[in-house]
Amino acid sequence: MSEITTKQYSTKELLSRFYPYLKKYRVSLYLDLFCAALTTLCDMALPRIMSYLTNTAMYSPAALTVSLIFKLAALYALLRVIDSIAYYYMVSRGHIMGVNIETDMRTDAFAHLERLSDSFFANTKIGQLMGRITSDLFDVTEFAHHCPEEFFIAGIKAVVAFVILAQASLPLTLIIFSCLPLMLYFSIKLNRRYRKATKAQRVQIGELNAQVEDSFLGERVVKAFNAEEYELSKFDKGNQKFKEIKRERYYAMANYSMSTRLFDGLMYVLTIVAGGLFLVNNKITAGDLVAYILYVTTLIATIRRIVDFAEQFQSGMTGIERFLEIMDTPIDIEDKKDAKPLEVKGGEIIFEDVCFEYPDDHNHVLQHLNLRIKPGENLALVGESGGGKTTLSSLVPRFYDVTSGAIYIDGQNVKDVTLKSLRDAIGIVQQDVYLFSGTVYENIAYGKPNATKEEIVEAAKMAGADEFIRALPNGYDSYVGERGVKLSGGQKQRISIARVFLKNPPILLLDEATSALDNESENYIEKSLEKLSKGRTTITIAHRLTTIKDADRIIVLGKNGIEEEGNHNELLENGKTYYRLWNGIELV
Repeated sequence: MSEITTKQYSTKELLSRFYPYLKKYRVSLYLDLFCAALTTLCDMALPRIMSYLTNTAMYSPAALTVSLIFKLAALYALLRVIDSIAYYYMVSRGHIMGVNIETDMRTDAFAHLERLSDSFFANTKIGQLMGRITSDLFDVTEFAHHCPEEFFIAGIKAVVAFVILAQASLPLTLIIFSCLPLMLYFSIKLNRRYRKATKAQRVQIGELNAQVEDSFLGERVVKAFNAEEYELSKFDKGNQKFKEIKRERYYAMANYSMSTRLFDGLMYVLTIVAGGLFLVNNKITAGDLVAYILYVTTLIATIRRIVDFAEQFQSGMTGIERFLEIMDTPIDIEDKKDAKPLEVKGGEIIFEDVCFEYPDDHNHVLQHLNLRIKPGENLALVGESGGGKTTLSSLVPRFYDVTSGAIYIDGQNVKDVTLKSLRDAIGIVQQDVYLFSGTVYENIAYGKPNATKEEIVEAAKMAGADEFIRALPNGYDSYVGERGVKLSGGQKQRISIARVFLKNPPILLLDEATSALDNESENYIEKSLEKLSKGRTTITIAHRLTTIKDADRIIVLGKNGIEEEGNHNELLENGKTYYRLWNGIELV
């Protein structure tokens, strides 16, 4: 059974897995870093200019002319223009690069989720998945842009500041920079707690999303049972937990920020004390000391900027981590390397010694089942709930894979053919009708996206849906609502059947296809299904036995597998399980 991985990722692994997405936009990245270098050098020029002015004023007053002042001002103004242009690129194109990376990652995450099996979705909250592919990746935009940029700028400022300050006084420079390794050590240590709290926050917001979605989708049940207070109580419990997690995160962030500010203060104290002593002993000029203070201020401002970025960094790393947890979730059902397209000739389906148990609870549903469905045969499956009817039909399109044994379509093992060709050959009407949020037209067209309007209308007519669709306010362009809430159960069922008519596959799986229809609609569907199933292999699952009495063969499934088989009349004559089901006699 596939589940979201709970692997612990190191920072190095997260960055290495993220790098291919960043590498795709390396031209934009290099230009962004080039612009970052320009803005950094422009910032670093001011202390140098001020140092030159101060030293000139103190040691060569005659050289300090109005012309020199205006030349220095013009130079700085030019640098600011360059800085502004470079900064514009960083803010615009740099962020767009981040958006592109976020989009690529979200596409990959969605594509991977689409390939996961039914068992994965049966055991995973949709709200959690929504959080992982939406809000978790929002921070990747800022991370992708600012992470290389901020560390690149910090590196440039540290190197340039060290080189310039070392020229003025190497001993003082070494004293100031000796604080940096210690600051780095405590930053890494405190960051671990911060990252852990950030991930816990993301997990809990996913739980809240799942709870809200569950409550809103079941709002009629909530109202029917007057359970508003109960739902509010459940929500409040999760909300309070979220608050506590956020509090822990902010405590971690405060500890991180506080430690950095303490080191900031230490660097200023060292500058004042050591710089003052060096000045008293004539080991540094007043102008150089001014430059020192300005460069140290610039360096500290950079460190604070990195601290401020730490929140974005941890959010981005958490987003990448939760993205990788999706991408590393194993795909249970996928094509073999040498899989070939399915070639349907007659549509014969053979179940050969098939056993199946659900991967999560290991419930043995089918045991050593052998069954041959002839090409074009209309086979019906009946029996008590839990007998394996729906499970058996789900194994044909590989929604689940058999635990042992094999299923063949026209002699081809379904595991040896491509999933696309296999599912293209099968039309399914499920017991639980699902309509997508959109129009009636769009929902029917789902069966064949490139279909013409005439084909869609014809499919609706065959499903007995055209008349009620035209009676809707906007006909085929009527909005069906979330999960089709604006339509009745019978209307939704007929639209879902119309999708299969439009697809026109050689094999049909009808799981309670007419269960939600009234008698009149059922008559429509039965005639249409009879037309559609002619010459096609059809498996029909039904509780209403009247809908399958004309089937070519009826299989009665029970706890011990196939209990009876034959046509309607033969099974009634046997007087066994089918006879009791038909006559409503309680099974012992």
